[in-house]
Amino acid sequence: MKKRDMVIAGYAETPVGFKTGRSAYDLAGEALDQLLERTGIDKGEIDGLSVTTALSEAQNPFFAVYMTEALGLTPSWLNYGGMGGCSATGGVARAMSAIRDGMCSLAVVMSADAPSTDWRSNYGAYRGEFQDPPGVQGPPASFGLLMSRYIHQYGLDPRALGKIAVTQRAHALHNPNALKKFQKPLSMEEYMDSRVIADPLRVLDSVMFCDGANAFIVTSEANARRLGLKNMVYPVAYGEVTNFNGADPLADITHTGFSKIGPEVLRKAELAPKDVRMFQPYDDFTIAVMMQFEAFGFCERGEGAAYTLRTDLSFDGDLPLNTGGGQISAGQPGLASGGLNLAEAVRQMFGEGGSRQVKDARNALVTGIGVIPYGRNWGTSSAMVLEA
Repeated sequence: MKKRDMVIAGYAETPVGFKTGRSAYDLAGEALDQLLERTGIDKGEIDGLSVTTALSEAQNPFFAVYMTEALGLTPSWLNYGGMGGCSATGGVARAMSAIRDGMCSLAVVMSADAPSTDWRSNYGAYRGEFQDPPGVQGPPASFGLLMSRYIHQYGLDPRALGKIAVTQRAHALHNPNALKKFQKPLSMEEYMDSRVIADPLRVLDSVMFCDGANAFIVTSEANARRLGLKNMVYPVAYGEVTNFNGADPLADITHTGFSKIGPEVLRKAELAPKDVRMFQPYDDFTIAVMMQFEAFGFCERGEGAAYTLRTDLSFDGDLPLNTGGGQISAGQPGLASGGLNLAEAVRQMFGEGGSRQVKDARNALVTGIGVIPYGRNWGTSSAMVLEA
């Protein structure tokens, strides 16, 4: 049964930039200032904080504690989100639980990262020789393997992935916060001609690391009304799963955790796939978007390409997709990227989408992906349904 007692009552998002020279703390401060200005609340009302791990600060185990100092906050509840792109939606869900349990009354879910300026990540996998082997050179190679396996099992028309990239680039042209590098149209021909970087994955199937931050106010509806906050959306359903099929030593890497939580989240929200008004999925690679269409029941498994090609995914189409451009066309602010898709969903539901505003934005489906292990599917899958 869905619950409508908690709300997201404010959001903030900095412009995404490349090699800005700024720290995650600096970007978080900008996001918090914007959040306070947009909502008009006093900073003293904030007694909870969820902070996402940052690639630019990944070797700092006390990052969340130092963030409270940088922001001048004294929370009675602190959460450190270590699920990468799932940490924003996961932070919202954990803040809701903390508020219900009386640990705080108003929480800020903060994600800030600057990996294009300062990369300090050391993945340090449990079995490094298998999970993060030399020569793989990061997520593109892992997703290239995933794409190869998908093609082997189901086949794949590359124009479907091209359509995702082209559609999201068209949306990014309406987003002033998007990376300036992407402020130009993309054609299908340009996508098909783009170089292959991890066969069969093209450079335009991929995100680009950059710097940025986003933040959200989570509180009870009653407290939001006490504070005079008029814009609010209800997170009515949430699910996550980590290390899906973890006991299987040779799991099918095309079988994602979304296949488990997708139907559950929609059932909790009392929605069928056809009822979803906009889809804001985590999109580090185009194939991940297409596979999520399948996992959430928009189409059958293996039919993602056909579904993509026949569906109008524009902001005024049948299923508006990543209407701010997503990470693929707005830029990926490191591990703060899960909040980028969430911020766009909240913006649309507040009616602040501007020239890309979705009509009848009464609900949104937002997802997260966290960790890209070698030779398996992604580590954590999360999904949240928002309602007006």
